[in-house]
Amino acid sequence: MEIQLLFFGIATDLVGENSLPYTIEENTTIAELKNSLISNFSELKNINEFAIAVNEEYADDDLIITNGDVVAIIPPVSGG
Repeated sequence: MEIQLLFFGIATDLVGENSLPYTIEENTTIAELKNSLISNFSELKNINEFAIAVNEEYADDDLIITNGDVVAIIPPVSGG
């Protein structure tokens, strides 16, 4: 299956892209995607601290991703 990954904030700097296509297996959960991303982008080792949104809605680790989904990787943001 093919999904689209979107990276925001520091995640863009860590990966070197703000978006890219990504291939996953059917019935992949957000938790499994996070593990796959850590394997392919060791810079994302803290991804479990990031928010994940699928098709513009925040997603829990047990959500199953479907073909064509857009998955946003959103690091923590601090402001003042």
